Amino acid sequence: MSSRRILITGISSSLGGRLAQRLELDPQVQTLVGVDTSEPQHRLERTEFVRVDTEQTALQRILSAAAIDTVVDTRLVPDPLVAASGSAHEINVAGTAEVLLACGAPGCAVRKLVFKSSANYYGFGSQDPAFWSEDVDRRRPPGNGIERDVVEAEARVREFAGRDGTRTVTTLRLADQLGGEERASHLALLSLPVVPAILGFDPRWQFIHEHDAVGALAHAVLHEIPGTYNAAADGVLALSEIASLLGKITVPLLPPVGTGFAAAQLRRLGMPVPVELVRQLRAGRGLDNRRLKATGYVYRYTSREAVLKLRAQQRLRPLLGSGGEGYRYEPEVEEFLRRSPSVRPPVRLGADASDPDRPNPPDADGSPAPGAYESLSADEVIGIAGSLDRPALAQLRRHEAATRSRRELLVALDAMLERAQNPG
Repeated sequence: MSSRRILITGISSSLGGRLAQRLELDPQVQTLVGVDTSEPQHRLERTEFVRVDTEQTALQRILSAAAIDTVVDTRLVPDPLVAASGSAHEINVAGTAEVLLACGAPGCAVRKLVFKSSANYYGFGSQDPAFWSEDVDRRRPPGNGIERDVVEAEARVREFAGRDGTRTVTTLRLADQLGGEERASHLALLSLPVVPAILGFDPRWQFIHEHDAVGALAHAVLHEIPGTYNAAADGVLALSEIASLLGKITVPLLPPVGTGFAAAQLRRLGMPVPVELVRQLRAGRGLDNRRLKATGYVYRYTSREAVLKLRAQQRLRPLLGSGGEGYRYEPEVEEFLRRSPSVRPPVRLGADASDPDRPNPPDADGSPAPGAYESLSADEVIGIAGSLDRPALAQLRRHEAATRSRRELLVALDAMLERAQNPG
């Protein structure tokens, strides 16, 4: 079926907001509705925001009133750093049950459900296969609360899919994500000056860049691909390789025995090593991504390229974090921009002072620290810039023009700004 009227849960998350932005570019999509308990963090042009919890009755009314035919559930919390175990369970299991009840209500027009799951469904174990495929059965019970939540949520989704063969139900098990704005244990770990490791272990890691996480979800929305799919970039990396790519070193701070106690001590010292992450630091994990690629999806980034993007973003953070405030949702402003007859159609503008979407210039004392932006070559900056949004690109361009003013880099940034302003 063709998805024309779409509802996205978790619209205030980085993944939900970016997905809405991606789907807004498709002229075949007639209606986009985003629901969440907090306001969107991304500028949305066509998406209608409704502040609501995932409670069946409220969702059911929205689905019915807007004649929604496709629901994308992006709410699942795959990481203990994002929410406490009790809150995560409420979101992952109880919330999923409410969404499914609303989608399955009598008379509901929903004919497609895309469920964002996590590769944490597989857990971590020394006896695991080298690469998990979607058809390989789990060999042990869940080892922690998050893993148990993911397994239970997926079981509910499978049960929902089995009730009515006329609905298309797609589950995407996302690998650890890089490049987004969400908090995550692995990102906190990799942001440390040195990367903690377990003595004698160098686990394998596989990632997915945010661009591909959004792309895989959009692919599932716009195509008929029922079933369960691993969403992970090509290639696996040892933890030592990841640290090297980030310009860091691994330090075996955790002993091979008594790891849980040692991790607790590190957390007291400010090093984010939750118990769930300890299992990953010992066993690692690889995912077979061939099934999703067989449906026609093409990954933009490999695991290695995603890590290199992360390194570049870490080095650019002092620059990009020194500007003014980012987008802030204002209900009255959004209502005016969407409804008022006084508002003219948007005009594509150049990356100059007349651009109303450009962020405020950096403060006078907001220049990046030595060894950050200034240490990047033009090719490195161009490689980074491809993952930035338009306001960040404009800010980067202004900074380059005001400092080093490398002609080839300015030309490349201008071309990227033009593509960002005219995606079609």
